[in-house]
Amino acid sequence: MAERGEVKRIQRLAETDGLLRMVYGLAYAARPRRLMHPLGFARIGLERLVRGRSGEPFLRAPEEALATPDGLVDMGGPMTAERLVEAYARGIFPWCHVGPVKWWAPSQRAVLFLEDSRIEKNLRRLLRQDRYSVTFDRSFREVMEACAEPRPGRPALTWISPRFMDAYEALHEAGHAHSVEVRDKDGNLTGGLYGVASGGIFFTESQFARARDTSKVAFVTLNRHLAEWGYVLNDGKDMTGHLAALGMRNIPRAEFGALVHAHAGQGRAPGRWEIDPSLDVAGWMPGGES
Repeated sequence: MAERGEVKRIQRLAETDGLLRMVYGLAYAARPRRLMHPLGFARIGLERLVRGRSGEPFLRAPEEALATPDGLVDMGGPMTAERLVEAYARGIFPWCHVGPVKWWAPSQRAVLFLEDSRIEKNLRRLLRQDRYSVTFDRSFREVMEACAEPRPGRPALTWISPRFMDAYEALHEAGHAHSVEVRDKDGNLTGGLYGVASGGIFFTESQFARARDTSKVAFVTLNRHLAEWGYVLNDGKDMTGHLAALGMRNIPRAEFGALVHAHAGQGRAPGRWEIDPSLDVAGWMPGGES
């Protein structure tokens, strides 16, 4: 009886979470600059209905993406590891709060060319203090759950829903998605990020910090390894103030697509990543930084 009661309690929590997610998602979609988006969703839905599943994994190529909403190329379909691999190989990513999953290739991409990386003095100092340990691929699901946590002073709205966690965990198990974990001396997870490696590009999906600058510790440690391993670019999708502070800049979709194509054969083979202790992250001087 106790086990049955616990199952019902979990079911009620899941139903409540789903309802709140829908309410927040609808409120997010109702912002003035998004009021025309349903017309684009309807258009893609109609095209999908007329054309059906033609054998192509996505309804439109990135260069055919809608202008409103910016970058929409398809709706619905599964988020299998195979389809996600195909999406990132084309510069497409899934993102959605409610309803069927939407697939995007926006007109501008926030990117960091690894040779343009910059490390602030205070961050170098923090890295040298050895207050945190950094690992790769040790706690992928835990990192995703931390990225989904509500930010202080903001609504509890996140696109990192259980279906996204399940999909990316499968992609992680297939060796394409990776996590970076930052832990304090007591072993507590204090910061990190996760993303997808495709060709010579790493697509950062989300970051979190429970202590100051710990997401930056994760980011620069990752970038140091990416540069060593032959990657050229860290993609952040849509520009935010946080990404701008990390040194990212916008480039047009056509330029981004050309980079995706040009570096398709680079990077590491799928598999688990490990920290290289021989790499000096704090002393990294990309592009001859002084």
